[in-house]
This record gives sequence, C-alpha cells and structure tokens, in this order.
Amino acid sequence: MKTIKRLFAAAVAFALICCVAVFGIDFYVRQKAKPYILTPENAGVGYDCILVLGCRVNGETPSHMLEDRLLQGIELYDIGASEKLIMSGDHGKTNYDEVNAMKKFAVERGVPSDAVFMDHAGFSTYESMYRARDIFQAKKILIVTQKYHLYRAVYDARALGLDAYGVASDPRSYVGQSYRNLREILARNKDFVFSIVKPEPTYLGEPIPVWGSGDLTNDK
Repeated sequence: MKTIKRLFAAAVAFALICCVAVFGIDFYVRQKAKPYILTPENAGVGYDCILVLGCRVNGETPSHMLEDRLLQGIELYDIGASEKLIMSGDHGKTNYDEVNAMKKFAVERGVPSDAVFMDHAGFSTYESMYRARDIFQAKKILIVTQKYHLYRAVYDARALGLDAYGVASDPRSYVGQSYRNLREILARNKDFVFSIVKPEPTYLGEPIPVWGSGDLTNDK
C-alpha cells in the first residue's frame, strides 16, 4: 500500500511539473513576442516583405480565417509597408494548394503578380520563417495571421535571427477557436524547442530573393 501511495504521489508531482513547464513556456513565448506585435497604423514601412501565413482553402476559395489574413496583408501592401508579399502555405499535394489560391486572391484585388511570391513548402509556422530567411533572403519581415497564432510566428522568426514584427487579423470570430487556443499552447512549446535545436525545414532549395520577381515562384 505504501508503495502504491508513493507511486501515486510521484505521478501527481510529475504531472504538476509538466503542467508548470508547459504553461510556463507558453507564457514566455507570448511575452517575448508581445512587444513586436503592432497595429496596421503603427506598423510603419521598410519591410523586405509582408509574410501572410496560409491556412485552409476549399478548392481555390480561402477559408474565413485565410481571407482575413489576406485582406490584412493586402491592406498593409497598399499603405506601403512593403513592396512584396510572400504567401506561405501548404502545397505538398497536387490536389491541395493554399498558395496559388492566396496569390490569385491578391492579384484579383490589384496587387501586381510579380509582387507576390509563393512559398509552396510553408508546411508549418517554423518552416515558413526558416524559408523566408533562407530561400527568400528576407531580413526584416511583417507577419500577418490571427493574434493567437501571431505570438508563435513572431517568436519563431526572431529566434531564427529575423527582424520580425506582426500585425493581427481578427475582424470576426471563428468557429472552433477555443480548440485552436488550447492546441496553440502545445504548438508554442514545440516551437520553443525548435527555436533551440533549429532543425532544417522539409524542403530548402535555391534562393529566390524577395527583391526579384514573384513570378519566379509561379507553377501554373
């Protein structure tokens, strides 16, 4: 009986330590990123690119979350924050393509095609930041996504040496957001470890500098 009690006490203590570590890292990541999260009005200019992070599409139609990210990115482009946009998302399968849908959305709203780059291998937030640095040769970036996600994106980018800032795109509520908030706690912990270990992304390749033409990333 005493052995069982000791094992139970040890298990409870271990669980508490894990909880403290998980929530402590989550708090640390958010606090480190917070000073670099700006409003559109005070974002300023002079960024190498505006990096719009992808999420779900239905064929060529962006989800509500992605539409809001794109509209915010286009607004920042229109007010002169940067002359270039990078659409970074998942195009790992021929029948699922976030980035062409994102570029099409921007071009249809007046952004020149050669100003819009596509990162076809932005399979995760961390990989999008790594590729922005190594493939697109960016140094100072302005990231656009929803605020719950923006903390991790800015943290990842700055951990990789980018001069990174972010603008949140949250003009409406989204179904399932409570679940995303919980999942993001674990994702921040994962990327905290990645920021220390710095694994290479799934794909690298030849540089495509963001000061060139975005049409070099076209695949259609």
